[in-house]
Amino acid sequence: MNKITTLTYACALGAMLSAGTASAADVTLRFGHFWPAVSAAQKDIFENWANQVKEDSKGRINVEIYASAMLAKPPAQYDAVSHQIIDVTATVQGYTANRFPLTQVVELPGVVKNAAQGSCVIQTLYNEGLIASEYKDTKPLFLFTHGPGMLHTKGKKVEKPEDLANLRIRRPTSVVASLLEKSKALPVGMPAPESYQSMQRGVIDGVALPWEGATVFKLNELADNHTDIGGLYSLSFIVTMNKDVYNRLDSELKAVIDKNSGMEWSIKSGQSFDRLDEKGRMEAEKMGDNIVTISDAQMKADWKPMLDSVTQEYIRDLEAKGLPAQKVYDRALELSSSSCANPA
Repeated sequence: MNKITTLTYACALGAMLSAGTASAADVTLRFGHFWPAVSAAQKDIFENWANQVKEDSKGRINVEIYASAMLAKPPAQYDAVSHQIIDVTATVQGYTANRFPLTQVVELPGVVKNAAQGSCVIQTLYNEGLIASEYKDTKPLFLFTHGPGMLHTKGKKVEKPEDLANLRIRRPTSVVASLLEKSKALPVGMPAPESYQSMQRGVIDGVALPWEGATVFKLNELADNHTDIGGLYSLSFIVTMNKDVYNRLDSELKAVIDKNSGMEWSIKSGQSFDRLDEKGRMEAEKMGDNIVTISDAQMKADWKPMLDSVTQEYIRDLEAKGLPAQKVYDRALELSSSSCANPA
């Protein structure tokens, strides 16, 4: 009886192990990014992408997500993918200065009206080959932007550029740094997750972020003044994959990755950021914060000359290096008011 029981248990265990082996993923992708694990970016975008890839591949591709810059610090994440330290990342192109100058044309003032529209613009620029040369060392899956960036300050209301003088403002990229320098602010470079502690300790006086960033990184708890300049800047992001990892996939699995790349996921990402913008503003309103919305008249009189100057200098500098910045900028503006104005 004991022998029969033992044999039955062994057979059952063998069958379980065999089934487990049969259903195990053929490929496991390590996906690293810098957002918190509880963030909407992880839950709305990256986890949904991972689940869709797993479903479409019938379980043959598994995606392990590592949040909060666990595998590589934000400025190093793109290189971590190109060197296969991680397989996939979602990161900010501007964290590696001067590497994606044509892509960062979309970050210039007035290009992005909302995140879905900006995401459509940047993905189209890539699809049309206008910025594709900047990504030869990885396999881009989809690109997107956040909504219009604005200023969030602690203890100081900002209505005119001169109000920024001598304020230490966290800037996300060199494009935004130029904007701040022209207003005599003191731009401070740091990844967004470090902003809360820096503002809390008085290292910085404010940040340049969209409403989404103010809520995701808890900055609404500290900032009591918010200035909406109407498309001050935006920030571009990319989800990209190691080329060798992609090339080693069989044709069926490549098709799964291809299916989950491009415009559909770009727009989904932008829509997620737009929802967070709404949430961030509502938070600040409930707290009774001072929200300054720059009128068209104020924009024309006080802000537009500075913003136009930054745009012209950026384009001129790239053109001097032989890069078609004017062509990319003109196409971005065209897309903003035409096919990308109201992306589905």
